[in-house]
Amino acid sequence: MEYKNTLNLPKTDFPMKANLPNREPGFLKRWEDNKLHEKIRAKYKDKPRFILHDGPPYANGSIHMGHALNKILKDIVIRYKTMRGFDSPYVPGWDCHGLPVE
Repeated sequence: MEYKNTLNLPKTDFPMKANLPNREPGFLKRWEDNKLHEKIRAKYKDKPRFILHDGPPYANGSIHMGHALNKILKDIVIRYKTMRGFDSPYVPGWDCHGLPVE
């Protein structure tokens, strides 16, 4: 029995499964082709600045789910402040040896 036929869901073009590993390269290419990051930076360049200082995610211990939550929350704050009209660039943290976190 096809249970999806028993549900009264709205019609949408969204796929049932995200399949992100295969779809993400297309998203990134479209963003690069449209110069999305450059447009966002240019739009907010003369706005008040909001800077969130982000330290290294796991320079002093093993990585765990708390690190993912930390990055997600910071991403939400940066996006919120950008949508509220602030120039809010996100600059990831550096590790304890002064190298970019990879």
